[in-house]
Amino acid sequence: MASSATPTPIAAAGPFVLRSLLQGAPLSADGQDGDVKINCVDYLDGNLYVGTTASELLHFFRIPPDPNDPSSSVAFILASRLRPAFAEPAGGLNGSRPGVQQILLLPRVGKACILCNSTVTFYSLPELSPVFGTTQVRNCNWIGGVDLNESIDPGDDRSGAVTILLSLNRRIQVVRIGEDARVVRKIDYAGSTLSVRRDSIACVADSRSYALLDVDRQLKIPLMSISSLDASQPGGPFGQAQNIAGGSDGGLFRSASSATSRPLLAPSDNQAHGRSTSLGGFITGNIRRGDPEDPVFQEPDSPAPSRSPGPVGESSGQAQRDTDKPLPAPPRDPAALLATQAAGTQLPPRTASPRTVSPPKPAPVFLKPHIVSPTSDEFLIVTGTGPLDPGIGIFVNFDGDPTRPTLEFDRYPREVVADGGAPDISSSRPSLGLEEEGYVLASMAREFEDGLHYGLEIQRFDVNVGEGEPEKFWLELSANDSKTMTHSTPLGIRSMLQGEEMQVEEVVERLCQRRFSPFKGITETPTMSLKSLDSRTASSMERQSREKELFDRDLESDEELLPAGWEATRNREGEDFVRSLAKAFSRVAVWAGADIWWAVRNPLLLQLESSLELAVSKDGQIAAQGIETRRQLISVLDTIQGRDAKTELEFMTLGYIRQRTSVLLLARFLDSPEPPFTESETKTMQDSLLESDLDARVVLALLPALRNEIIVNRSGIWIYGGVKSVVESSISKEDGGPGIPSISSLSPNILEFLRHFLSAWRKKKGFGSIPGEVFRTVDASLLLVLLELDQTTPKGQLGRSGTIRKELYDLVDHGVDCFDRAVDLLETYRRLFVLSRLYQRRKMAADVLGTWRRIIEGEEDKGGELGDGEQRVRGYLSNISSQSLVQEYGVWLATRNPKLGVQVFADDKGKAPKFEPNQVVSILKEEAPDAVKYYLEHLVFGKGNTAYVNDLVTYYLDIVITDLQTSPTSRATVTASYEAYRALRPPKPTYRQFLTDNAPPDDEVWQSRLRLLQLLGGDHNYDAVAIRKRIDTSLSALSETRPGSQGAQQQLLVPEAIILDGRTKRHEDALRLLVHLLGDYDSAVLYCLRGGASSSLSGRRDSLPVRETQTRLFRVLLNEFLALDDLNDRVEQTGALLERFGGWFDVLEVLSLIPDGWSVDVTAGFLMAALRRLVRDRHESMLARSLSGSENLRANFDLLVKIDEKGPVIDAGT
Repeated sequence: MASSATPTPIAAAGPFVLRSLLQGAPLSADGQDGDVKINCVDYLDGNLYVGTTASELLHFFRIPPDPNDPSSSVAFILASRLRPAFAEPAGGLNGSRPGVQQILLLPRVGKACILCNSTVTFYSLPELSPVFGTTQVRNCNWIGGVDLNESIDPGDDRSGAVTILLSLNRRIQVVRIGEDARVVRKIDYAGSTLSVRRDSIACVADSRSYALLDVDRQLKIPLMSISSLDASQPGGPFGQAQNIAGGSDGGLFRSASSATSRPLLAPSDNQAHGRSTSLGGFITGNIRRGDPEDPVFQEPDSPAPSRSPGPVGESSGQAQRDTDKPLPAPPRDPAALLATQAAGTQLPPRTASPRTVSPPKPAPVFLKPHIVSPTSDEFLIVTGTGPLDPGIGIFVNFDGDPTRPTLEFDRYPREVVADGGAPDISSSRPSLGLEEEGYVLASMAREFEDGLHYGLEIQRFDVNVGEGEPEKFWLELSANDSKTMTHSTPLGIRSMLQGEEMQVEEVVERLCQRRFSPFKGITETPTMSLKSLDSRTASSMERQSREKELFDRDLESDEELLPAGWEATRNREGEDFVRSLAKAFSRVAVWAGADIWWAVRNPLLLQLESSLELAVSKDGQIAAQGIETRRQLISVLDTIQGRDAKTELEFMTLGYIRQRTSVLLLARFLDSPEPPFTESETKTMQDSLLESDLDARVVLALLPALRNEIIVNRSGIWIYGGVKSVVESSISKEDGGPGIPSISSLSPNILEFLRHFLSAWRKKKGFGSIPGEVFRTVDASLLLVLLELDQTTPKGQLGRSGTIRKELYDLVDHGVDCFDRAVDLLETYRRLFVLSRLYQRRKMAADVLGTWRRIIEGEEDKGGELGDGEQRVRGYLSNISSQSLVQEYGVWLATRNPKLGVQVFADDKGKAPKFEPNQVVSILKEEAPDAVKYYLEHLVFGKGNTAYVNDLVTYYLDIVITDLQTSPTSRATVTASYEAYRALRPPKPTYRQFLTDNAPPDDEVWQSRLRLLQLLGGDHNYDAVAIRKRIDTSLSALSETRPGSQGAQQQLLVPEAIILDGRTKRHEDALRLLVHLLGDYDSAVLYCLRGGASSSLSGRRDSLPVRETQTRLFRVLLNEFLALDDLNDRVEQTGALLERFGGWFDVLEVLSLIPDGWSVDVTAGFLMAALRRLVRDRHESMLARSLSGSENLRANFDLLVKIDEKGPVIDAGT
């Protein structure tokens, strides 16, 4: 069934509504008598019985609705029009006849008792055929007293009879109705006009007071007067049980205070039951005994009336004269009294509380008694002071004690009905999950500005209202209820024997799921959102959508194809499901004029939605109205907050109300004038949207700037019909301007709301009931919002906790479902670093590195968060396993930053397969030659791989020699360093240490030379001859020589030449350079001590050579010292050398070399040491000879001892 565009408006927010039962009942047979009114109604098994003031009983039969047509309704047809027989009182007028006063249906025995003009007649059900012959009961005020605790189901009956109470003028008859009518007992209680019974306890009333009766034991507890102003009641033992089985004076049985120890409800007296007789015997016995009420059951004076639907004339029989005393005057009709007062006096203005209190009347006041039994163990009775004054409802138990707080009626009611409360056969079955709510409905009149309004005052009786004013609801006829009746027509109300279940189509309309299209002007939902690269400048979606629909099948070929008519089928199934839940049940009938309605429990959904509509109807452009509207909407949310659903329908209702209220709040939040929503109001709206489980795409549909991000599959978005109407209404009010507004048009408070709302929605990921399109939409929208908000963050600032940027990082780091759209958005906003984090989440290493490469090479990144991009690339390459990517970006990095790039290939902890050194050297030589040196340094110094020493030395030489060849400044610096070193006074460091201390830290040439000296002076295998040759060849062009030098190359690379000369055994050249060019005398001495095996410039100590080598080198060094140009240095260094290392020199040789002109003091130390050595040597030799002689004597002695020990040996010979 197609759904309407807008759900049917709801009528009221109260707990009850009126739904038509029968409209325009033919109360008059000929249709001419307009004064005929309805007195009473009852309903059983599809049969509606209506009693009128014309003394007619109308029987209507129910025609059920067509099950194939959900829009069809129940119809009633008139089955018969019955005029019950009655006895005309002597002297009575036709105009004073009350008509059919009461209908009592007894389904357990299939009988009906009709009270018409004080005469009771009996009929069968359902066709109303007379039973028990033509028996009547005259002068009856009331029939009833059926045990409300008994089931009305005939199958539950064991005795086959039903006990009722007949209220006669002087006593109450207890009659058992079955196959016949039998009087069980008589109760001496005169003038009763109303009775309600549970088990054996009946609450009865006469014209002035109430009382409790035990119909089995014939006990009575007098209760309060109906009118508190009635002073005519005789004083008596009020609230005390009295025995009324004997005389009229009935003795005192017990006090009310003993009720708890001896309850009134007790087993029936067997003797009392023994008095039951048959109907015929009862009549005969009464005649014999001369009972003052003789006769009670009488034959009518005329034949039984016709039951045809046509007009029936009145009975022409002559009524018998009543021998009973007349009853007191009946109570005045409160409605008539109100109308009379209204005609004579002007009504006060309408106020919030329309109740007015009239002054007490001096004359006796007769009020109509009201008794109902809301639960199985208590009665509700109503008292008051007058028909215009408030009434008080008092709850009493079977002992007459109050059980709960009283009820207050604004006016003394005309009729009272209880519905709901504890499970009870007398109350209607609760509808739509409100099982525990008990209400009292009172028909009354109220005064308003335009006059009297008749209606129903409704209030709860099962809650303790505390000290506050109890909540009351007013229900009156509206134009939707009746076209002929108005609020000026009195309402009748009655709880019928049986109720009826009915569908609540308003609930079906609102709770059925409907397909929703979020795009304005598109009737069919597209399968995808139409997004451009920049949603802020997206073109009109409406124009593009129809073109895109041509490609939907190809774009979503992976989705299951939907059968033809699937949407109508889903709508129909949804309606059937909701209809199975949205049912109401009522037993309460309300009538006015010729119309009858059900008083149906108003579903919670319609109550709350009526409050929403009332709040929205007050909305306006004035700020105060807007604030009040949002407060009322939030109050509706507060009403259902924390409420646990008891039924499936109530669960759906609470969800629907949350969704609808939240959407209404959101619409006002988006368009709210000043002042904006407070933080608390925004939080309440956000929480409600989340708790309601409303599809986030529906929320985004209300924002044109984000509507472009919505993704929909073939089946579309399905939401409650009532929510759909609100959303579509809001969308239809948008300005139809060109294009789509950009997100920058949204105010900061809206963006902040979206930020929190969408972030919270993402936490629902993993719920199987939510389609993936929702999270793709949520992720794209949240990313767009965060990108817009993050534009104000300072460039380069990293994401600190609690910042927008941190949330942006968390979003992409934890993964987004809308990957392609996220890439487009990040590219649009030029947030390349965030894009790289998105790629990292997907482990797309190539894209990560490519994005960083774009940033490093100068492409704009508005966030500026990359920082040291090259170092970040270096670290990332060690964490990926792709060797090809490591090679590609390692080479790229080595080209930009050779030192850093080499670390990629030198990393031993990387996850990618390792490169062979030869492979790396080959790659770097081809693609990043500047990085080769650094990789070789890693191999040689870091890994100790001496195989590449020659290559590394060559690279160092290239750097140093090239610099010297091309830079005069470098040459001057090197020369100056030699001069500075020579100028130092002993003790001074080695020249290498001197270079290290004075080298610029960032000078590549100086650092390369230091590394070259380290390699040359180390224990490495390299081609010293080739290196020396290259040095000589490369610097041969620099032929500027000076006296005492061997060439410019030796002046520029002196330390290198010394080391190489030592390697090639050219010790004389090495010592000459140390002494004459460097002036490094200490190093020259060390060179001699170490035998020239390695240069003393390296600071390395090897094992000492043989003495002959040392002696030879010291002799060369002595000659070089004697050749120094500076005499002082010559004398000083020669004397020091001879004094410290004189043991390596021959005295005669030294003396021959020392110039004769030198003072003896220069060699005094050497000579003294030489003489000491000679004396020491002579003494040592003498000592050695002596020791050798002693050893010889000792050996001879030992030999003689051994010979003596052995003795002589005789050789006998042979």
